[in-house]
Amino acid sequence: MPEPETRTGSGRQDGITAAPGGLLDVLRVAALVLGSDGRIALWSPEAESLLGFTAAEALGEDAGALLVAPENQTRARELFRNVRTGARWAGVFPVRHKDGSTRRVEFRTMQLRDADGDIFALGLGADAETVRNVERDLALSHILVSQSPVGIAVFDPDLRWLRVNPSLERLNGVPEAAVLGRRVGEVLPALDVDAIESRMRYVLRTGEPLLDQQTVGHTEADTEDHAFSESYHRIEDPNGRVLGLAISVLDVSERERAAAEVAQARERLAVIADAGVRIGTTLDLRRTACELADVAVPQLADLAAVDALDAVVNPGGSAAPRADGSLDFWALALKASHPTDAIEAANPVGQPALYSPSRMVTQCVREARPLLRAHVDDTVLRRIARDDAAAETLRSAGVHSYLAVPLMARGEVLGTLSLCRTVNPRPFDDQDVTLAVELAARAAICIDNARLYGRERDIALTLQRSLLSQAPPHHGGMEVASRYRPAISEVGGDWFDVLPLDDGKIGLVVGDVMGKGVHAAAIMGQLRTATRALARLDLPPAELLHHLDGLTASLGDSDTLATCLYVVCDPRRGRCELSRAGHLPPVLVGPHGKAELLDIAAGVPLGVGGVPFTVGEHELAEGALLALFTDGLVESHEMSVDAGLHNVMRVLDDTRLPLEQTCDLLLAALTPEPDDDVALLLARRANGRRQG
Repeated sequence: MPEPETRTGSGRQDGITAAPGGLLDVLRVAALVLGSDGRIALWSPEAESLLGFTAAEALGEDAGALLVAPENQTRARELFRNVRTGARWAGVFPVRHKDGSTRRVEFRTMQLRDADGDIFALGLGADAETVRNVERDLALSHILVSQSPVGIAVFDPDLRWLRVNPSLERLNGVPEAAVLGRRVGEVLPALDVDAIESRMRYVLRTGEPLLDQQTVGHTEADTEDHAFSESYHRIEDPNGRVLGLAISVLDVSERERAAAEVAQARERLAVIADAGVRIGTTLDLRRTACELADVAVPQLADLAAVDALDAVVNPGGSAAPRADGSLDFWALALKASHPTDAIEAANPVGQPALYSPSRMVTQCVREARPLLRAHVDDTVLRRIARDDAAAETLRSAGVHSYLAVPLMARGEVLGTLSLCRTVNPRPFDDQDVTLAVELAARAAICIDNARLYGRERDIALTLQRSLLSQAPPHHGGMEVASRYRPAISEVGGDWFDVLPLDDGKIGLVVGDVMGKGVHAAAIMGQLRTATRALARLDLPPAELLHHLDGLTASLGDSDTLATCLYVVCDPRRGRCELSRAGHLPPVLVGPHGKAELLDIAAGVPLGVGGVPFTVGEHELAEGALLALFTDGLVESHEMSVDAGLHNVMRVLDDTRLPLEQTCDLLLAALTPEPDDDVALLLARRANGRRQG
């Protein structure tokens, strides 16, 4: 038990509170005693404060004459007679103040007898207005406590219940009578009793209130956990004496659930916004699948797998089920939020997989709808996993909730997104399904675009390769080698050709149709064919480009443009003539190994029209090498054209390697992953013995 409280001031300090109670201090109750003759026998200091007369002025005086106005004398004598006969009286009576004013005093009167049997009348009085104010405050407090929708409890300094209002009775599920005099843990052990009593002791010790303290647990009213908001206040009388503390309690479970739902909604919006940025950054199908898995984990799931139908990955594959209902898939992506053996239960990424008709993934594709298994049992695990061993691995990894969503684009199912929860204890719900469907739809469009692009790229690449020259390594007095490398993204209209001409001459052509895809490849094929036809007329390079310029304007649409470099080599005379239409200049490496750019007028691209082309003539010594190429070799996001040309000359300086090795050296040094198509043509004039 705590020690009894005492306050500074006069009074005993032996365990009995020395100071008066706070309520009596507020009321300032006056006491006066009248003898049988109606004269004042006792007069308290509070009576002096209330009515203004000192004890010396009041004692021995007739109370009626001193304190009662003439018009109230009869009523005063009647009340005095009744009290003398033993009756009690309580009420308000007007009493005259020393200053002549009248004060309304709330009285409680009673009969007294001394040892000799003499009768006295005791009157206890307080200012009536003060009494009314206290009564109103008490009534208001009672109404607020008893009718408040907030649970309110009052505890003594020993942390024992003193009062419980009806709202808290309902929250606790325990009537007030069953809790009075007991501590919280004795009544509600399922709450965080240690935290609650620690807060109570802190408030009692410091007087500092604690507001909106959170407690989670359950009471006798409901076995399900609730969230409670509690505020603690110390109770003191007007003199600062600690009487106990009050706790207000609100069940904020709905508020917390609403706040959690708002937070989850914000998280879902953030995931969708993140998906818009991170999914579909390229037109690569597998990369897009990995991006989908990266977004889903860990925001939505602890484990994500993306599978695509075989027909999506392989143009010649099948999307139809086999005779037994099984489906051919490719495992495209797998992502876990933490190291887990569940990875081992999934099909290897990048490998084909046959899913039986009983698998959840197969059903998801077959029915083209999400499949939610909020709580996974052994039967569901067996339908998720490929075999019993994989199911056991998933069980050991803690998979407790599963969701499969079809990847649908343009009304066609392309594959599935499979999600599992292991660490996150919350099972998947309908909101998670909505989010997963949104992510899957975004990714499916990107995957379908990648698939369609892949088909178009394959067509363009096939067309491109079929139209490119297959020149022999030795052509008259020239040795040639070539390379074509398509871009990582879209195939363009780059081409090269080696043309046999009259009198042992050789025509070398490199060009680039502006644009991408099948359209650019088709125009490239027409220009290549036209170039071959015009070359047979033995036209000078500038005149040939002039004819190609007029032809280009009639191909495709009015915006069709192309660059071209045409070189006529005469190995017998050791000379070459060249002209270019907006194309990069060739690099000439002399027989002594010094590389230089051949400086001739650039001209305008084919298709512009109206601008004549210039011809340049240069010596072509024995052993000299010409390098013709498109801009994909020397330009990228990280490298400017000037820097690329400088690198080409650096690689070709002092090069004595065979042409095939030189081609590989250039490509390896300059275009490991080209942003644009690369066409490269190398030609070296053979020495005299070789010509002979």
